[in-house]
Amino acid sequence: MTTRREYLKIAKAFLKSKRTAIALYSLTIFVFGLIFLFGRLPFNFYFYSVEVSAFIGGIFGLFSFMRYADRYRYLQELYQQPQSMLNKLEKPSDPAETFYQETIRQLLKERQKQALKNESKEADQLDYFTLWLHQIKTPIAAIQLVLQQSTDKKLTRQLEQELLRIENYTRMALSYLKLEQSGKDLDLAKVSLDQVIKKTIKTFSILFIYNQITLDYQETHLDVLTDEQWLRVLLEQLLSNSLKYTPPKGQIKIYLDPKQTKRLIIEDTGIGIRSEDLPRIFEKGYSGWNGKVQEKSTGLGLFLSQKISKRLGHPLSITSEVGKGTKVAIDLDVKEIKFF
Repeated sequence: MTTRREYLKIAKAFLKSKRTAIALYSLTIFVFGLIFLFGRLPFNFYFYSVEVSAFIGGIFGLFSFMRYADRYRYLQELYQQPQSMLNKLEKPSDPAETFYQETIRQLLKERQKQALKNESKEADQLDYFTLWLHQIKTPIAAIQLVLQQSTDKKLTRQLEQELLRIENYTRMALSYLKLEQSGKDLDLAKVSLDQVIKKTIKTFSILFIYNQITLDYQETHLDVLTDEQWLRVLLEQLLSNSLKYTPPKGQIKIYLDPKQTKRLIIEDTGIGIRSEDLPRIFEKGYSGWNGKVQEKSTGLGLFLSQKISKRLGHPLSITSEVGKGTKVAIDLDVKEIKFF
């Protein structure tokens, strides 16, 4: 049903489209007025003629507006549901209208062909990268076995850290691919936040130990409504980021905000983020000054984190100060969930 505002919008568009005819009618009235004036003819006839022409023009304009409004609404629906609306069209008698309809049908067919082509291409790329990411797990497992048998402790320590980063990047890529796939529903349940945090910490325990980074973890004793798998991916990305930019003998804190009991904080004593970089840290591929200088950033970690947090309904915010560290806040009080 068309609202009053939409009618006003259509009326404005109609008057704009008829401005040439309105200007011509006004000019004609003016010219005939001059003829009556200079010819000293009775103005009663002039006013009568203007009234009659205005009445006839008004009726004609009303019918024209109704047809224009119907066409306007049709084009709006055609944009939203092109195929179904085209099928409802009657065969036009006007050659120009016939040409328009055929052109629209042809463009619609081309668009559908292109959409199918793009879907097929994206599906092939997705299958390839998914296969590659699963295959890369085999050499990773083989390297882990070799490291377990190695006697060179210094070399083993370095390789274990790099291997952990490779595994993290692999998980990041797999998570990104899953996020891009449509039709994936969330497995919502009451989840122990401490259990998810402890699993995440265990994943990166090697980096904590080898880099002598202190962990100050205060148990939350909190159950949250979320998808456990995706919440863990989110925490992994955030903790990985903190470890990446926290120098040796630094500290990472994980605790609940005292002012908001369902707000999880991950705080580090890392190098921090410049104020000019903060507005763009969630952009895909943006690594900021830190990533360029230290060459450690892919520009996907925080982008992926923000995307997951939005899907889970856990708003994510970051504050930071260069040289002092970064604080990440996750609001676990679910307000709105977006399904995959």
